[in-house]
Amino acid sequence: MSRIIKTFAAALAVLVLGAGLAAAEVRPDPMQALAGRPAGANPLDPMTAIRAKADAGEARAGNEEFGGLPDGEGAEETYYQCVACHSTEIIKQQRVTDHRWDELWAWMVEEQGMVEPDEETRALILTYLKTNFSSQR
Repeated sequence: MSRIIKTFAAALAVLVLGAGLAAAEVRPDPMQALAGRPAGANPLDPMTAIRAKADAGEARAGNEEFGGLPDGEGAEETYYQCVACHSTEIIKQQRVTDHRWDELWAWMVEEQGMVEPDEETRALILTYLKTNFSSQR
């Protein structure tokens, strides 16, 4: 009988532990939120733009020195800030809202450990990203 009680107690402990883990807060990766979904699948969802084609806007030749990013004020700062963690291809394929760029920046700092530059450089980079890679332009 005690073996049954021990088995039952062990099973109950596994269930309780599993329920606790399931209830734990899980913060989704916004870069994978729409993986596999076509851009524009839900026009009311601003995240659908994340999968838009990079050539959806005006075709422009990029600056080879800065990984193909378009020339403009903030291109160099954007290049050096971003390529510390990922290629410029990740940047060039984005077509998200201006607000989403702010959210992605916060996510990269808070969740991915990106070193945040001074406020002036941060503003310059976000302006560059919104000017060149926004779904609102």
